[in-house]
Amino acid sequence: MYETKILQLDLKGIAQSGQCFRMWETPDGVQLVAKGKFLQVWDLGQDMFRFSCSQEEYETLWKEYFDLNTDYSQYQACILKKDRFLQQAAAYGQGLRILHQDPFEMLISFIISQRKSIPAIRTAVEQLCKTFGQPIDTPQGQLWTFPTADQLAGARIEQLKECGLGYRAGYVLDAATKVATGELDLEQIANCKDEVLLQRLQTVSGVGIKVASCTALFGYHRLQALPVDVWMQRVLEQEYDGTWPRSYKKYAGVLQQYMFYYARSGNWKFR
Repeated sequence: MYETKILQLDLKGIAQSGQCFRMWETPDGVQLVAKGKFLQVWDLGQDMFRFSCSQEEYETLWKEYFDLNTDYSQYQACILKKDRFLQQAAAYGQGLRILHQDPFEMLISFIISQRKSIPAIRTAVEQLCKTFGQPIDTPQGQLWTFPTADQLAGARIEQLKECGLGYRAGYVLDAATKVATGELDLEQIANCKDEVLLQRLQTVSGVGIKVASCTALFGYHRLQALPVDVWMQRVLEQEYDGTWPRSYKKYAGVLQQYMFYYARSGNWKFR
C-alpha cells in the first residue's frame, strides 16, 4: 500500500467520464484493470489517496497512468471568462484527468462503443476480456487482462458476437488482424502528427473520425483530439452555434471531457 497527497483527482468522476471502461466505482474509491495489472485506489479525503501497490509501482506506472505529473489548472485557466457554460462544466468536473491508456485497448473499446450506452460497452468489453484475456487473481476475485491483438486476431466472428459485439465483431477482427500482422503499427504511428495518426487509425474497417479521435485522445494523449458524440453535438449546437471555439483548440480533448461529463450529469438541459 502507498498513500500520497494528490490535488485535483476525482476518481469517481473519471470512472463515469466515458474514457475508461474497466474502472469500477467502490464505496470509497475505484478499482481497475489496466496495463495488465489490477489496482484499487481509496479516496481518504482531504486530497489523500491510498494505492494498492508499492511506492515504486506507483511512481513508475500509475502516476503516469492517471496523468498526475500534469497541473490541470493550466487547462482551466484557458477558459474564457465570458464562457459561463464551460466555466461551470470545469468547476463541476474539477478532478477529471485524461488517462494514459493502451492504444490497442482504446481502439477496440471505442469500436465496440458505437451505438451503445456506457453500461452496455462495459459489459461487452468485460466479456471480451473474460473470453480472450488472461486471468488475474485479485482480492475482489478473478478478473482478466485486456486481450492482445494476437489473441483477438485468432478469434472467430461467432466468438466475438457471443461477447455482445454484434455487427462490430467484424470491425474488431479487422483491427486486431491489422495490428497483429503489423499492417497497422500502433507504436510507429505514435510518432505521427495528429492528422496522420487519425488517418492511419481510420484505415481499420468501421473506424470513423469519432472512434479515431477517442483513440487518439485516450490512447495517445493527443489533447487536440476532439471526439464528438451525440452529447457533444448537443453542447456545440446549444452553447457554441455548432462550432468548436478556435481559442480552445490546443486543449480541446481536456475541455471536451469537462463538457461531456457536465452535460450528462443532469445539471445541463438541452433545449
